[in-house]
Amino acid sequence: MDPAKFVVSTSLLLALGTMPCLAEEGMWLPNAIPAAALKERYGFEGSPALFEHLQKSAVRFSTGGSGSVVSPTGLVMTNHHVGSDMLAKLSTPERDLLKVGFHARTPAEELPCPDLELNILWSIEDVTERVNAAASSAATPAGADPAAAGAAKRRAIAEIEDESEKTTALTSEVVTLYQGGRYHLYRYRTFRDVRLVFAPETAIAFFGGDADNFEFPRFDLDCCFFRIYENGKPWEPEHFLSWDADGAREGELVFTWGHPGSTNRLYTADHVAFLRDVEEPANLRRLWRNEVKLQTFMGRGAENARIAREDFFGTQNGRKATQGLLDALQDPALVASKRAEEAELAKRLAGKPEAARFDRGRALVAKSLEAWRRLAPDYFALERRFRGGDLVQIARTLVRLNGESRKPSAERLPEYGDANRASLEAMLYSPAPIHAELEIERMTSWLSGLAEDRGLDDTLVRRLLEGKSPRARATELVRGTSVGDVGFRHAVAAMTADQLAECADPMIRLALAVDADARAARRAWEDEVDSPQRLGYADIATARFAAFGDSVYPDATFTLRMSYGTVQGWKTDAGETVAPFTTLGGTFDRAAARAGDPAFELPRSWIDARARLNPATPFNFVSTNDIIGGNSGSPIVDADGEVVGLIFDGNLDSLAGDVVYDIARNRATSVDARGMLEAMRAVYGAGALVDEMTKPVKPRP
Repeated sequence: MDPAKFVVSTSLLLALGTMPCLAEEGMWLPNAIPAAALKERYGFEGSPALFEHLQKSAVRFSTGGSGSVVSPTGLVMTNHHVGSDMLAKLSTPERDLLKVGFHARTPAEELPCPDLELNILWSIEDVTERVNAAASSAATPAGADPAAAGAAKRRAIAEIEDESEKTTALTSEVVTLYQGGRYHLYRYRTFRDVRLVFAPETAIAFFGGDADNFEFPRFDLDCCFFRIYENGKPWEPEHFLSWDADGAREGELVFTWGHPGSTNRLYTADHVAFLRDVEEPANLRRLWRNEVKLQTFMGRGAENARIAREDFFGTQNGRKATQGLLDALQDPALVASKRAEEAELAKRLAGKPEAARFDRGRALVAKSLEAWRRLAPDYFALERRFRGGDLVQIARTLVRLNGESRKPSAERLPEYGDANRASLEAMLYSPAPIHAELEIERMTSWLSGLAEDRGLDDTLVRRLLEGKSPRARATELVRGTSVGDVGFRHAVAAMTADQLAECADPMIRLALAVDADARAARRAWEDEVDSPQRLGYADIATARFAAFGDSVYPDATFTLRMSYGTVQGWKTDAGETVAPFTTLGGTFDRAAARAGDPAFELPRSWIDARARLNPATPFNFVSTNDIIGGNSGSPIVDADGEVVGLIFDGNLDSLAGDVVYDIARNRATSVDARGMLEAMRAVYGAGALVDEMTKPVKPRP
């Protein structure tokens, strides 16, 4: 391509950045690309064929990240920190893949992943009318009943998913958009034979550790490669991404195709204030507590440190992200801006019938927040955060699978419907190792946390502890259960109701003991929090559509989205300019500047390869692409759809992205394709893998 065609001067970008209507904000649906805005601002006109190609090259990881198909033999690129869960499961005390890395030099050396599922979005269908018709049928003469409408929608969604799965054999998921304003049926090609191919050491994948997390400049090789197999052979995809050997340039238009997890940008001002004052402070307290508990556990020995490392990293990362979001929320200007937006929307709706729906929607949301305060203690304790380790979660899944399987699919809890059965069983019967010592620690922390929150004399706490201390009870449960045995799991799932009721396994007994109360707490939450919110936000969405048309993008839902932006740095509060690129040579300078800090110690492979590396090669870069958690592992592509980078993080200012996007300083951070390929060749001898990804291919029709 002609690189100059899609490069915008920095001065023009700064001028345009002051105009909200032209800000590069948006996580756009694959079937609602903002073509007019892209053409007006950049002269870019992407063809439907290009967008389909990019859609069908994008991958969603069941472990909670994104990826892309990057070779004609099913190679999938993602982040090291997305693949680290698999690296941990495939490690042993003698061979710690997170520490030493991994490189399969032949197909025979590629390691099968025990419970990894990859999904590629194949088609989208709007099913809003069918879902809403089900809700309308539940209305009473007095008007909409949120609880009845919510239940009717859930049944309709289950029926749609089951019908689609049986008709197409594709994994089918009805996605709620605009918090209930639209419903789309997404159909996926699903792959469960996935094998590990390449991963660097954590020391370079997460170089700088927590100190550099969400910071820039960065010097991280945060990449990992898997391969999809089909019928025992490497998959030969119709769609895969090629690579731009020249990489990205400052000011160049670039695109992200990935799966952002969750945003709340369409929340009402009251709801955002609730996040600020109630939800996020509680989340932060929980994360701080868990981080300290895990750090203490890891300090007891090297093996403890190895088996808890993934839990610790996830908790530490979540704590920093939550703190950044809370810092943004606690700026009074943020909620004030939300209230100003609502006032402007009300003005636009004046005299229109949608004005009443807007008012009703806000009232329903406000009422749901009152219920949240009342229902949260039991709902979080019994249902949403029933998280005392893998064993207790498996036990609950077995208990519920046993009972739910006896019902018609549409009447089950959604996660147990026929459309989700294969994915559920792949996770449930995974042979991945479960570490007893870590399970005891996690169960102890969970039980003691409940006792701290509710008091030792609380009915639920007494029922769970059975007269023992949290640690004694946790030890008894973990040491006494057979849930870690996959064969036992199959046996429990196949039990009759009477056999399950008589099962003597202590972890199964615990799950049974609280299941009725947990289901009741879930129903109350669905009826009084979820359903009113969805009904309320559906009204608000209707009002927004009346005022702005379909130019408003929906909040993130861990489904495929496109975002666009340009490669550019930013100015700090002190007026300093942060350059958009770092280099491989800068990595060694950074290590020398922080000598003595373990987080900045380079692995031996890099020290030995220094002379072979071109120090001027771009390594990491930042762009204005609008991303959030879940985008990790997304490819950054240029206007031709060729890989120029790999998203792995955002800067500190991006942490407010849950509720607001600011083009002035919000940046996405990527591994530069040139740095990635140079390191794979020069450091790891992975030239054959690089050749596989970069060899010329026939142009797409």
